[in-house]
Amino acid sequence: MVDVFYPMQWIADKVTYDLLGIEATTGLAKSLNFIIYDVLKIFALLSVMIFLIAYMRSYITPEKSRRILGGKKGPIYNVAASLVGTVTPFCSCSSVPIFIGFIEAGVPLGVTFSFLITSPLVNEAAIAVLWATLGFKATALYVVSGIIIGVVGGYIIGLLKLERYVADFVYNVHSLPFKEAEMGSRQRLDYAVEEVKSIVGKVWLYVIIGVTLGGIFHGFAPEGILAQYAGKDNLLAVPAAVLIGVPLYSNVMGLIPVVESLIGKGLPIGTSLAFLMSVTAVSLPEMIILKKVLSNELIALFVSIVAVAVIFTGYMFNAVL
Repeated sequence: MVDVFYPMQWIADKVTYDLLGIEATTGLAKSLNFIIYDVLKIFALLSVMIFLIAYMRSYITPEKSRRILGGKKGPIYNVAASLVGTVTPFCSCSSVPIFIGFIEAGVPLGVTFSFLITSPLVNEAAIAVLWATLGFKATALYVVSGIIIGVVGGYIIGLLKLERYVADFVYNVHSLPFKEAEMGSRQRLDYAVEEVKSIVGKVWLYVIIGVTLGGIFHGFAPEGILAQYAGKDNLLAVPAAVLIGVPLYSNVMGLIPVVESLIGKGLPIGTSLAFLMSVTAVSLPEMIILKKVLSNELIALFVSIVAVAVIFTGYMFNAVL
């Protein structure tokens, strides 16, 4: 499979190791490489997603789009969004551009949250690696739990009708500069480019701040703290693992070796997987990026729903594995 993000990793490697000459094994190198790569990747995803949606919108007016997508409510659509999330190999921050694009296109808020929750939790590569390291039973439980958390979390948010807590600029789709029937290819392209400039111009600083914090955590967060406060003799080990995991930031693939190491040190599988889920599904950098799009109330509700679901899942894993 072709890695479409390889050029961004190449740039990150060149800047970190060749241009700046930082030793690859240091925390500084890991942080800086992570920051450069993720900033480039997120901006690319955000630009492409907004461009494509805006270009399609030049053929399908906002009113038509809302009529087509706005009525797609109910658990079946939350399930569909979660399943789409399982085949998109994005980390929590990288899922945000897709999340913004879905809302802008008129997809209901709860359905969009199902995607946002599941996408960083489950993907085919993570399934393969989990299977190889933890076995089929743990992998199957992890995948099913990730999808269920996405479905239930998104459905609850949809029931609460919280659209008023989304920034106006996401819903206030810009009017077409020309009548739809009169627009040529160049005008449609210009319109899409202007939409990219508008949206990216509103969120770029939050992306950089969020990813920078995530990079610092990635390079310097001490692994021993989890084993210390979430050991097997602690009845509150699962909530402790989730609380430790939420501020951190990494993708599921990067964390699987850490989780394997923690299990090898005696941490229960459920506690270790709860930590994995909390880091990948909700992270402080993701919240910072979402802050430009969602209100504090909606972000707090999102984090709370996912955290409670992950804690419950962790205890369930410990009981059955």
